[in-house]
Amino acid sequence: MRSIEWKCGLLAALLTTSGAAAFGCGGEATSSPPPASPAASASAVPVASASAEPAASASAPPAASQVAAPQTAPAETTTKEDEEASAEVVEHHRHHHHAGVGQFVAMSLETLGITPEQHAAIEKIQATLRTKLQPARAADRKLIGLLADGVAAGKIDKAKVDAAIGQLDATSATVHAAAVEALDQLHASLTDAQRMALVDKVKAHWQIWQQANESGASAAEPHEHGRLEELSRDVSLSPDQVDKIRTNLRAAAAKAPDHFEPEKVTARLDTFGSAFESATFDAKTLKAPEVNPHLASWGAKRMAGFYEIVTPVLTPEQRTKLADHLREHANHEEAPAGDSKEGKP
Repeated sequence: MRSIEWKCGLLAALLTTSGAAAFGCGGEATSSPPPASPAASASAVPVASASAEPAASASAPPAASQVAAPQTAPAETTTKEDEEASAEVVEHHRHHHHAGVGQFVAMSLETLGITPEQHAAIEKIQATLRTKLQPARAADRKLIGLLADGVAAGKIDKAKVDAAIGQLDATSATVHAAAVEALDQLHASLTDAQRMALVDKVKAHWQIWQQANESGASAAEPHEHGRLEELSRDVSLSPDQVDKIRTNLRAAAAKAPDHFEPEKVTARLDTFGSAFESATFDAKTLKAPEVNPHLASWGAKRMAGFYEIVTPVLTPEQRTKLADHLREHANHEEAPAGDSKEGKP
């Protein structure tokens, strides 16, 4: 896995879902291109550090058939590097669930586009948000590390993984309360246009998350348009391995159907978005602490379940390659505030 880059150039199609004005990397407002499909708009978002609390509404999850591969902006505005980075955003959302929707704010802030005069204040706020999120990030790192160790050994320790998911759930529940002051400072530091742009970016990240984790996929086709396709490329699965994994995934899904409620997340995003776009804002008034752990634990359980099913089917060489890939995710460090350089493992 190549380290994720925070690139301003990937933002060309970001705000097409809302038709609002995009906010450039230097802080200048620019007109949005014509509306594109939700998947295309969402997959063009660069990703960055994680943080505090959610934002505006999102459209319904795409059908499973729409998630066959990461989509990009129109060809005339998209480079090969953009396509690779867009795919990595999707991969990031498949593997990192700490803080639930809380991480979307700082990920969006990373590419917001601020003026030189704002830089010091925003950098300080983002550093604070990153600190507040650290317990959840540590739990996320531990979970992915346990999965990597289990994949390498040929058997994932489910008891340890379940305990790690419980810790991720608990730390994600504390994110909003810990970040209230930083969110208030962020609102006060941004212009009206920047606050609207941030909300639009968070909406796009929510769309990406739904696509990446296939929250709208039916039990009959679990993971098949995302994780399995990605794994097949990464470790060169044989057709027989793909068929066996697919069969096992379907059997597991039929035995224990998912109980995810995206409408709760969307409602939380609606509330935050409306409040944050207003002239006055008080983060303490936003009450919905159960949403973050709901999203974090569901995404983490879905990820862990996938690797538990996949691991016995892989060869030793494939397991080694996949374990290394997971450890890259576990060790990934986000770029500093306002930095467009790659995260360093």
